[in-house]
Amino acid sequence: MLVVTTEYIAGKNLETLSLVRGCTIQTVHLGKDIMSSFKTLVGGELHSYNEMMENARTIALNRMIDDAAKLGADAVVGVRFATSSIMQSAAEVIAYGTAVKFIP
Repeated sequence: MLVVTTEYIAGKNLETLSLVRGCTIQTVHLGKDIMSSFKTLVGGELHSYNEMMENARTIALNRMIDDAAKLGADAVVGVRFATSSIMQSAAEVIAYGTAVKFIP
């Protein structure tokens, strides 16, 4: 499945199918959360949160692609990601875009 952030694909005529999306809510376990809170005292990168968000983006993207595949899409255009904090140490990630079919 071709997934792009642009609104079109050069050289392709597109038929719009539908909005597609995939989302997940992820958290880090308590031990990593406590260690990260100590890290905020001295500064630096919070590796456990980076890992959590990277995993969440991958899950959301794959769920969006699955949603598009169910519609028989050839590609998803205009892909975007959005995040929101659900509670301390938990975040929602959503991937969304427009499922399209290539037409001759």
